[in-house]
Amino acid sequence: MELFENAKTVRLRSHHDKYLIAEDDEENVCQDRNGESKNAHWTVEIVKGDDFLRFKSCYGKYLTASNMPFLPRVTGRKIVQTLPKKLDSSVDWEPIRDGFQVRLRTRYGNFLRPNGGLPPWRNSVTHDIPHRNGTLEKILWDIDIVEPRGKTSNHRRSASHPMISNTRSPSSAIACPFMAKVMLSKYRSRMLKGISEECLMRSSCYTFPSTTQMG
Repeated sequence: MELFENAKTVRLRSHHDKYLIAEDDEENVCQDRNGESKNAHWTVEIVKGDDFLRFKSCYGKYLTASNMPFLPRVTGRKIVQTLPKKLDSSVDWEPIRDGFQVRLRTRYGNFLRPNGGLPPWRNSVTHDIPHRNGTLEKILWDIDIVEPRGKTSNHRRSASHPMISNTRSPSSAIACPFMAKVMLSKYRSRMLKGISEECLMRSSCYTFPSTTQMG
């Protein structure tokens, strides 16, 4: 959940390096490599008092886990955009964090799955329960923060960015201009100190010629 706490608008990127897209028919959902489109932007709504989220498309409709089979005799169910009169469990998603990625699970235990392969599976998105260990890696999503919560900045920051992570690394200081200046100042001080010490050592080892030699 912490990956979404400061996120107002996000993009969800699958292991296919494709983004979750709200199609222009305002009903279907797919994957596409174009993450710059507004169709790839999802507004995050945090369910109060719960560990669930809702994702609203650019058309004002919710990412919904429907009961409709994607194909006959398959377990995968369709993911669609809906705007129910009363919000129910079909629009709720629980983020299960795995490092800087998440799996998105419905209240009934199904996971948001980006599909690949041949049509009609290619670029489709469904939800079901993975039955193989290898599938668990394929239902991971990267989170790109398009707009932070409480701000209107157009800056885009990935959830894997050190400034968003709860675990700060040495490189995270570089992301902050003030810290970068402090580090640069310290680096220069160390450099100057090292040069001064080297000069002193050289001068102590140097034997000045006597006056008779100079004559």
